[in-house]
Amino acid sequence: EGAQGTMLDVNHGTYPFVTSSSPSSGGISTGLGLPLTKVNRIVGIFKAYTTRVGKGPFPTELFDNDGEKLQDLGNEYGATTGRPRRCGWFDAVLVRQSVATNGMHGIALTKLDVLDGLEEIKICVGYRLDGEEIDYLPASQGRQARVEPIYETLEGWKETTVGARSWNDLPAQAVKYVRHVEELIGAPVALLSTSPERDDTILVHDPFED
Repeated sequence: EGAQGTMLDVNHGTYPFVTSSSPSSGGISTGLGLPLTKVNRIVGIFKAYTTRVGKGPFPTELFDNDGEKLQDLGNEYGATTGRPRRCGWFDAVLVRQSVATNGMHGIALTKLDVLDGLEEIKICVGYRLDGEEIDYLPASQGRQARVEPIYETLEGWKETTVGARSWNDLPAQAVKYVRHVEELIGAPVALLSTSPERDDTILVHDPFED
């Protein structure tokens, strides 16, 4: 699992706010016992916005109506505990870092429909740390806590994307958003989901095709 999965990795995550395992692609070997020489494609899973469970650095976290909307429409509550997930704008810095760490060949972008109806949508394209612009998440806990997001603002869309199963079913601004995400993270969107239903998925290209 993409950005926050990697950020919870016991080796590569935002220590000490990590889990006890390796949810990054390196865990394929340590967790499954499958040699990495047998893996020829890695696809990351990311939401069209960013969430995090528990404590830890979250530069794009929202504390306003937009954050509440993402939480409610995205049903961002723990399936077992009901604990609400922290929500924020898409963090292209974290995603790009995750793509590089995991060696991803493409991504599956989920919950695009949750962004429906927003007048403006922001994407974090960098950080500001002590007056300096940087394009990575620092390793130290203190520096992580001080980063401030640098945003690009895109026009939202009024039309619904729920149930879209082809590019032609999407509003033009939604397509623009997805394409800009691809540019920022340096990886193609292979799959795009537009509702909780399994069939409401746009297969942009087959990520496992040779």
